[in-house]
Amino acid sequence: MIDIARRTATPWHLWLVGLLSLAWNGFGAFDYIQTNTRGEAYMRASGFGDDMIAYFNAMPTWMYVPWTLGVWGAVIGSLLLLARSRFAVHAFGLSLIGAVVSLIYSKFINPPPALPPELAMMAWMPYVIVVIAALLLWYASAMAKRAVLR
Repeated sequence: MIDIARRTATPWHLWLVGLLSLAWNGFGAFDYIQTNTRGEAYMRASGFGDDMIAYFNAMPTWMYVPWTLGVWGAVIGSLLLLARSRFAVHAFGLSLIGAVVSLIYSKFINPPPALPPELAMMAWMPYVIVVIAALLLWYASAMAKRAVLR
């Protein structure tokens, strides 16, 4: 049974965070789909050379599990946040796990080849993704504790 007295009104920032996270994570989903369906053509259009394309094509099958969790957990988490569902916390938690495993793989287990100078800032992207995933998990947890999420 839902405790009506405990339910909190939806703060304006939930809509802002929810929409911004959906836009951010939606781009991640677009990139995931394009990388997996268009493959080389998409990667070349993104500025990747032969060595980077070969790196992605050689990615071990097991790495698709954390990548998929990271991307789709984040998209589902954003949608659940907008729906004010407490399950957003779980989805963002799975997303963070996927992002951390992907970061460990790409930075410590099997680092990619050097990026061309025009894409050098992309080297920081795995860290940015982990930080944003952690912040979204924290935010969803805080909203759940405040009974904004049901």
